[in-house]
Amino acid sequence: MCLSNVYKDKLDDANLLARNVADIKIQDGQIFFTDIMGVRTAFDGHLDRIDLTENYIIVKE
Repeated sequence: MCLSNVYKDKLDDANLLARNVADIKIQDGQIFFTDIMGVRTAFDGHLDRIDLTENYIIVKE
């Protein structure tokens, strides 16, 4: 299973938005991240980088 953490602007623990994300949905200008527990986090912005090898996602406003 490939789960990723989501960070705002840069890969830094202070910028962590969501952990163990299993699903990403983009709708009406928002990005929705759902973790393995079903917790959904919304973010207004765009995807900047997705690294599936290192399991992280960077988003920006």
